[in-house]
Amino acid sequence: MELVIVNNKKTAKEFIDTHVALNKQIPEWIRPLDKDINQVFDPEKNKAFRQGECVRWILKDDRGKLIGRIAAFVNKRYKTKGDTQPTGGVGFFDCINDQAAANLLFDTAREWLKERGMEAMDGPINFGERDRWWGLLVDGFYEPLYGMNFNPPYYQQLMETYGFQPFFHQICYAMSVDTQLQDKFFARHASIEKDPGYHAEYIDKKNLAKYAEDFSIVYNKAWAGHQGGKDISKQQALNIFKQMSAAMDEKVVWFVYYKNEPIACWLNLPELNQFFKHMNGKFGLFQKLQFLYLKLMKRCKKFTGIVFGIIPEFQGKGVDAYMIVEGAKIIQKELPYTQYELQWIGDFNPKMLNIAESLGTQPSRKLTTYRYLFDRTKEFQRHPIL
Repeated sequence: MELVIVNNKKTAKEFIDTHVALNKQIPEWIRPLDKDINQVFDPEKNKAFRQGECVRWILKDDRGKLIGRIAAFVNKRYKTKGDTQPTGGVGFFDCINDQAAANLLFDTAREWLKERGMEAMDGPINFGERDRWWGLLVDGFYEPLYGMNFNPPYYQQLMETYGFQPFFHQICYAMSVDTQLQDKFFARHASIEKDPGYHAEYIDKKNLAKYAEDFSIVYNKAWAGHQGGKDISKQQALNIFKQMSAAMDEKVVWFVYYKNEPIACWLNLPELNQFFKHMNGKFGLFQKLQFLYLKLMKRCKKFTGIVFGIIPEFQGKGVDAYMIVEGAKIIQKELPYTQYELQWIGDFNPKMLNIAESLGTQPSRKLTTYRYLFDRTKEFQRHPIL
């Protein structure tokens, strides 16, 4: 076997080609957009480079055939509450069903991380935010959501045989759009509706700046400070909304206001992989036109939950049920969607798991974030419960 570092356009292309070669025979696999993978490793586009560094390798057999790949990275901001050791990451792992090949990839990444002072590695994770390329698929081997890892089942054995242990599990939930909400939702909705100070509305993209600002207000009150998170500015929120605007369906992005102040948001998007699965990893001019055509023809029948949050002083009052019922009035009656799936929720967050289950959803797939301690005598600990 030959291990090759990725350091030019040719090897960067082979890094992507490896994933394609090892998954293309699986009917449920959807090829990620090449640009999305390349951006992870572009210092000009990935802000994680401000706090860290990364490296990639590809693995070839003695005939030059691509048989594996892996990336390793360190990020000064990557830390989980309770960690007693500096921890690096590995990701974008692909490998033939051969333990020796997998061991070579993991050993190489481990040594690189040890040289940089790391004492453990988590994987497969992303060099950046957790909303993409996070966790190994271990259950639910069907079409992945946009930005979600997909892998053959045997990857789990390769990682666990090497010595990786589950750090936390990532649960997705799904439901049919026509599922009748439980009676308790309507009861809570009715109690909130009695107060004329409350109202709910979906966004209008003609006034994107206004809703982006409202999102920043809810985000900063509901999430900032959670595990070291930082406030986002109005401009940052607007940039996010602008990036999403081409894909946004206004009627699945909802806000609740009390006396015209934003207090809750429920951000969903059409499931983008339902478009991108037709594009073979490309997103040039032709694919952009294809995307607009598919969207116009309402070919996407699935939408995905991205963010659901309520500011602390309005939590526990029924605002969640009020927002969901108001949204369901439109979504169930007017829109073409038949399936709804939530982005993953960590098993360390039982409150959010309970909210998802209360909707009437069912677990749809599971991914696992693994950890490997370099000191094999050290006691392994799972991610702490929030």
